Amino acid sequence: MHAGKLVFAQLMEHLPLRTFHQCVARYSDRYPTLKFSHLDRFLCMAFAQLVYRESLRDSRIYMDFAMSLIQTVRKLYASDSFAVELEQTVYALDTTTIDLCLSVFPWARFRSTKAAVKMHTLLDLRGNIPTFIHISDGKMHEANVLDILIPEAGSFYIMDRSFTDFARWYTMHQAQAFFVTRAKSNLLFRRIYSRSVDKSTGLR
Repeated sequence: MHAGKLVFAQLMEHLPLRTFHQCVARYSDRYPTLKFSHLDRFLCMAFAQLVYRESLRDSRIYMDFAMSLIQTVRKLYASDSFAVELEQTVYALDTTTIDLCLSVFPWARFRSTKAAVKMHTLLDLRGNIPTFIHISDGKMHEANVLDILIPEAGSFYIMDRSFTDFARWYTMHQAQAFFVTRAKSNLLFRRIYSRSVDKSTGLR
């Protein structure tokens, strides 16, 4: 019979429990417990995630703890090599629509016979770590999430053409952030200046 620790127990040993208890203390009045502690609930949800089970109802405690873990992991990947020689952080911003059953989720009405929500995600491409996630109703336009996102000075944001909004891009420019996108076919523009590039790399 195996006498050592299970893999799950070994993984949980790396959790910063002090940080977790600080998150619990922050919301102790809002999320009281009876016999099942917040840590026990977190361990159940972590195990359920690993074995593809349904999660328990979440709260701000677990969101705060997840964000602290993301900050820890980002530091581990900060010095990793990247496809291009950039010291700055490069993010990918994208939105996906999650279809739902209208009879089960009537609050998420998207069309007359369809329900949906949208998940807007910002990935740090060093390690593919999510640093920002926003869940909205299915009718929210992709570009609107730029109003919620706080641009990081010096960073690059890669996004699809569905995020086209010049006023919001100018706000990113004022925050000293850079964006890379694809132009729409009907885009009207005038080039102010240009620089010589190696077109064999695909850059224009």
